[in-house]
Amino acid sequence: MESGRLARGPPSESQEAARLSGRHRRLKPVSEPLALCSMVLLMLAATMSKEAGAAEAAQSFGYGDEKCHYYAGGEVYPGEASRVPVKDHSLHLSKAKISKPAPDWEGTAVINGEFKELKLADFEGKYVIFFFYPLDFTFVCPTEIIAFSDRIEEFRAIDAEVVACSVDSQFTHLAWINTPRKQGGLGPVKIPLLSDLTHQISKDYGVYLEDQGHALRGLFIIDDKKILRQITMNDLPVGRSVDETLRLIQAFQYTDKHGEVCPAGWKPGSETIIPDPAGKLKYFGKVN
Repeated sequence: MESGRLARGPPSESQEAARLSGRHRRLKPVSEPLALCSMVLLMLAATMSKEAGAAEAAQSFGYGDEKCHYYAGGEVYPGEASRVPVKDHSLHLSKAKISKPAPDWEGTAVINGEFKELKLADFEGKYVIFFFYPLDFTFVCPTEIIAFSDRIEEFRAIDAEVVACSVDSQFTHLAWINTPRKQGGLGPVKIPLLSDLTHQISKDYGVYLEDQGHALRGLFIIDDKKILRQITMNDLPVGRSVDETLRLIQAFQYTDKHGEVCPAGWKPGSETIIPDPAGKLKYFGKVN
């Protein structure tokens, strides 16, 4: 005995085993939460990896942080069937502004089956209906061109001409004209088909879809002084109205000549409005 304590020898094998077993039992409650934590972290990492992959895929389709504009197109143009994302178009860069001079243009057109140079200045003193369509050999496009062509004499009767434009070459235009209508072609048409192969005209008028490589259905009414009076912009699946285009030209011509303004749905022969506080009462007194 030393200092009141019994001297102890080294622990036996059974004592050491008991000590280690007790230590394991004490540590077990700590190791279980750690294992659970590890599992949660692994699951979180897998989820984040999945989300990152989805975000990368979405970005490649034009979603992500960019604002997307959707139009009705196909998975591979010409699509007038399903919706695909469009990253941007040049509308915000358009030089075409209502009540301002229309952007000038010139290029090669197919006129009566021949290649000819054509420019806006060739239509001095006339109204011009200048409309863009996406591509030749498509679906809605031939119906519009044929509709305007078949009624061109109604436009010419009011000193107006019609010009259609796309990013196709003049050679493609000619091939389309030489294709029978029953096979999706145009057949002979009475309006020029202008080629915008460089896309510059489409960009100037704000209709060019940068990531699709073609134009929207933009229609522009340019008056006899080359001032832009009206813009119509359609998404791809819906064609434009010849009747409405004629009505708008007649309305603009009437207001230019008489100084009165045309109410909603006005047609030639209908009542117009004198644009002053007293004069307007004549119209409203009749229609109400």
